[in-house]
Amino acid sequence: MTADRHGHLMSDTGPEALVPYEQALDDLLFFRPCVAESAQSVLAAAPRSVMGQTLAAYLGVLGTEEKDAATARDSFTRFRSGLDTTGVTPRERMHLAAATAWLDGDLHGAGRILGDLTIAYPRDALALFAGHQHDFLTGDAARLRDRVGGALDAWDEDDPHHGPLLGMYAFGLEESGHYERAEEVGLAALERHPGDVWGIHGVVHTYEMRGRFTDGIRFLDARTDDWSQGSLLTVHNWWHYALFTLEAGDTARVLEIYDAALHHDGSAGVAMELLDAAALLWRLYLAEDRQSTRWTRLADAWESRHDGPHYAFNDAHAVMAYVGAGRIAQARRLVQDRENWVAAEPGGSNRAMTAEIGLPVCRALIAYGQHDYGRATDLLLPVRHRLHRFGGSHAQRDAIQRTLVEAALRAQRTELARTLLSERIQLRPICPYNWSAKARLAEQLGDPVRAAAARERAAAQAAT
Repeated sequence: MTADRHGHLMSDTGPEALVPYEQALDDLLFFRPCVAESAQSVLAAAPRSVMGQTLAAYLGVLGTEEKDAATARDSFTRFRSGLDTTGVTPRERMHLAAATAWLDGDLHGAGRILGDLTIAYPRDALALFAGHQHDFLTGDAARLRDRVGGALDAWDEDDPHHGPLLGMYAFGLEESGHYERAEEVGLAALERHPGDVWGIHGVVHTYEMRGRFTDGIRFLDARTDDWSQGSLLTVHNWWHYALFTLEAGDTARVLEIYDAALHHDGSAGVAMELLDAAALLWRLYLAEDRQSTRWTRLADAWESRHDGPHYAFNDAHAVMAYVGAGRIAQARRLVQDRENWVAAEPGGSNRAMTAEIGLPVCRALIAYGQHDYGRATDLLLPVRHRLHRFGGSHAQRDAIQRTLVEAALRAQRTELARTLLSERIQLRPICPYNWSAKARLAEQLGDPVRAAAARERAAAQAAT
């Protein structure tokens, strides 16, 4: 029986499939677009390879694309129906169970199995990567950190994949609030592989969360050739660049980035990229910069997908696009569809994510778009500490947190707005948005002196 480079036995996988399998893992860890082709090369060489089939199944769900998941589910079901499990190893059985659970909609069950798998086989790079991405998609910061952290001790530092594991760990540390340690680990990952776009992404997040947007721009500028094109994370890292630029107050540059990288005629139209585009435009929308033409094109892209209830985090960003484009009826249709589905669907992780977080957020976005700021506030306030349950990062979910702040300000809920802004400023004292919002609150409270001081502080931070 063939074994991978870490000694894990692989059933029905001959030597001719081993090289493409290792290449596919390398492509996966470094977010190369050719990973799908590499994975198919494994199956072309060994159609009955359990690990090859499992890798293909994970690729079908990691992008949160409903059609890809359905195709992967059908293919994996056919494979399992004809599988002779006699020679399947215990590790492979766990992968089969994890992939089956995920394809069946039980994301949290899949995460638990992958966690057990990593404890038993800490050098299983596929289990670590799939588990790490699972934790990101379910917003589980502690597991995002500890799943990888708990396995690192089993890896030699000179292993070629130790670097991308450090990049993954950096992101988990950042999402858990360990910003300095995350930056340190992320930079160590980049010393090994400067083109590790996930490692770059992890370091960038630390700058975002600490308000070091000028450092973030410098960091990305110094590494432009390593991240700005040719990877599955290119658009997302450009989104981070745009966030830094927005904090600096350069809206013209933000829109240049949007048009060149985030959404344009040549965009792939995949959910992960469309949600970045929506999240960026929504921040401008909150600042009363409507961008109607861009919203129209983005809403068209979301509508053309005909998405069903697959991932609540995507739904919220589709609603942003519809509201931004003034298509309130379309936003309401999406909400009604999800309400009907939640009532009829017996279970599944996305059902809970939709019912508990997705629908309240979507309803709040619609209310905000209709200037019903009191209702938007009332809908978001109960879920603001639970937003992580429908996935994404702190930086991504901040678009929704800002919506609550803006709704409270516009609804004249001054005590609530004061509390929300105090929370934000204590966590991120360097953030021009926070101080400009505080200036508006002071104006509402009839305190022009404090308003001027807060506005001056926001301007100074933006110019830094």
